[in-house]
Amino acid sequence: MKKLNSRLDSITKPFIEVGPWLLRLTLGISMFIHGYKKLPAPFMIDEQHRMVTWFESMFIPVPELLVNLVIFTEVIGGIGIILGGLIGFIASQLGHLITRASAFSLFLLMIGVFVIGHPDWFEWPPIKLFNSEQIFLSVIVIYFLIKGNK
Repeated sequence: MKKLNSRLDSITKPFIEVGPWLLRLTLGISMFIHGYKKLPAPFMIDEQHRMVTWFESMFIPVPELLVNLVIFTEVIGGIGIILGGLIGFIASQLGHLITRASAFSLFLLMIGVFVIGHPDWFEWPPIKLFNSEQIFLSVIVIYFLIKGNK
């Protein structure tokens, strides 16, 4: 077993830095797309309108403002996760801070997604929760919140 693990380690060692980038790109692109498709452009207005209408039906105050905050957080947070890694090559402390700040804003957003948008996902058994992409995005957000660029 030790010999097999050593062999696998030697094969994967050149790619060790790729792992976090796979997570970073997946999270950044996914969050950006989630926000981008809600931008108030003529061809995307339906998505934003549906979200505002849904917030109103939940009696959430200032739904237009909150929808715009969600969109802004998704777009800027997704970009920030990727840029934080890129900037980290030049200015490690700044990149680390940008990654963590972006992850923190996305973490707050994901709490809202679960508490407001999908509280039924936490009913036992949590089948809906683990069939959703949000749980996996949330775990990646927590990864970058804890680890930053380190």
